[in-house]
Amino acid sequence: MTGPRPPALPGRWGASVYECRIGHVRTTPLRHAFDHRTHLWLVDLDRLPPVPAALRPLASFRAADHPGAPGLTLRQNLDAYLADRGVQLDGGRVLMLTQPRALGHVFNPLTLYWCHDPEGTLVCTVAEVHNTYGQHHRYLLPATPATVPKEFYVSPFFPVDGAYRMRLPVPDERLDLTIHLDRPGGRAFTATVRGVRRPAGPAELLRATLRHPFATFAVSLHIRYQGIRLLLRGLPVHPRELRERSRTRRREAPTP
Repeated sequence: MTGPRPPALPGRWGASVYECRIGHVRTTPLRHAFDHRTHLWLVDLDRLPPVPAALRPLASFRAADHPGAPGLTLRQNLDAYLADRGVQLDGGRVLMLTQPRALGHVFNPLTLYWCHDPEGTLVCTVAEVHNTYGQHHRYLLPATPATVPKEFYVSPFFPVDGAYRMRLPVPDERLDLTIHLDRPGGRAFTATVRGVRRPAGPAELLRATLRHPFATFAVSLHIRYQGIRLLLRGLPVHPRELRERSRTRRREAPTP
């Protein structure tokens, strides 16, 4: 049984845009730190922003950009993933934090889903990780902070070992996320996301685009640039395991 729908997120489109600073600190075997600015969207999977057709090239939310069956919606695919793990939301709200597809491109190293029951209680959080090899993996967190074993190859400079400790509170006026990677010998890496909410609408979409043009391209390029810097500093590369190569992301079917 489903309860009454919660009120829409603030803003003309029932969504929020967070002006963000994303930080990365690597501590072993050498120290390397950097940060960059971008914007992220918080949307309700049952009330995706009604972006007008003229502005849709700047922001669109497509199921094909995330794991699941291409013919299903974002909500249907997430519900199927949760059902396979014994979690039923019974129609409760799901909030997704992500970067939308823009100018024909999208790359999200991390997409988060906060999953609620019909009464509005947080049931679980899903952390969806994508790497630059076209692969993805989801971590199901019953609550946060939570510690989960690392199961997915992300950076070529870390093997698939250790555990993530994730602190992922539901965003409100501010976005404040922290993920630590603990490996044998101590903490190896920390990522943080800090942001301030702005109500989503046409003016905010245009403002965010002007402040961060080609934002999703910039993320991909920045990751590769930092990788080159680490290679030049002599950091050894850990090759992908064969089992990781089989986890390929479902691509969007071409449109006629």
